[in-house]
Amino acid sequence: MSLFNQSEKAYLMLANGKIFEGRSFGAKGTVIGEVVFTTALTGYQETLTDPSYYGQIVAQTFPLIGNYGVNSQDGEADKPHLTGYIVREWCNAPSNFRCEVNVDDYLSENGVVGIHGIDTRCLTRIIREAGVMNGVITTDNAYAKKDELLEKIHEFSVKKAVAYVTCDEKKSYGDNGKYKVALFDFGYKRNIRQELINRGCKVVVVPAGTTAEEIKEIAPDGIMFSNGPGDPAENVGIIENIKEIQQLDIPIFGICLGHQLMALANGGRTEKLKYGHRGANQPVIDLESGLTYVTSQNHGYAVVGGSISPEVGRVSHINANDKTCEGIRYTGVKAFTVQFHPEAHGGPLDTSYLFDEFIKTMERAGD
Repeated sequence: MSLFNQSEKAYLMLANGKIFEGRSFGAKGTVIGEVVFTTALTGYQETLTDPSYYGQIVAQTFPLIGNYGVNSQDGEADKPHLTGYIVREWCNAPSNFRCEVNVDDYLSENGVVGIHGIDTRCLTRIIREAGVMNGVITTDNAYAKKDELLEKIHEFSVKKAVAYVTCDEKKSYGDNGKYKVALFDFGYKRNIRQELINRGCKVVVVPAGTTAEEIKEIAPDGIMFSNGPGDPAENVGIIENIKEIQQLDIPIFGICLGHQLMALANGGRTEKLKYGHRGANQPVIDLESGLTYVTSQNHGYAVVGGSISPEVGRVSHINANDKTCEGIRYTGVKAFTVQFHPEAHGGPLDTSYLFDEFIKTMERAGD
């Protein structure tokens, strides 16, 4: 018998009642979350540790996960933030000189419930056609508990996500930096911090609820609004803070959730996408240059481009596939934001030049 068929059975049940029968890996138990898929071919460790996946069960469309193992350096956070993990097959014999543990043991150590051996192509088709839906992974018999599990699935929603993933207090990195940047932790990916440090910045990571008065005390040269999980419109207090923060006349760069929150603070509107953009090959068009970039993305909501008043700002980037808003340049304040990840750890790096632009903006502001 195959090693992978020796583990106990596990089940994935979707909100539409569809049940996939597979095998358990990682932790045992029952977890409920929003089932999403990512098309990234590499960077599964970054996916596991990305705080933007809080409250979600993530399916990898790439069929073999874990071939280079897991190490303690490459994560986007110190621990996994997703609720559950779905793969077609996991590699029990990873080959890489930096490997410290295999993906199964890593999930077990961190209490993440996983399932393997299901038809992930079929699952992806269902989500693409019907849209993102809630689901459950369980090592109990899902058929025997179907009604009970379906009730819990339908009751579930991702709430207070930013409050869960943000830090408790500010912390500084890169003490010898030329510019000081206040990085709002809405669930930031570690490589955002590293890209700033690489460009000569001292980074002060601050909690999501940091106010304009507290920012004044830090006296940064620039402000970074990070990525993060959940419905952006839920963060009413943060949005009110941003309205005041943007009036401090400090250059602002927003990424992903930071992009969405900045738009909401300026009268814009967000909407939930049918199945979101998650992967490392999303094409984005820069409307000013006409160039198309390949970008890394992980979001289920998008800014409605037409909701931004021309007096406030203009849409700078759009998604080449569905034409959704991917960037905004503001006119009344020193700010630009993007929906994609220019700091992509695992690539692509097409849009990393935006960090250089942020540095130049701080230089000009200091002249």
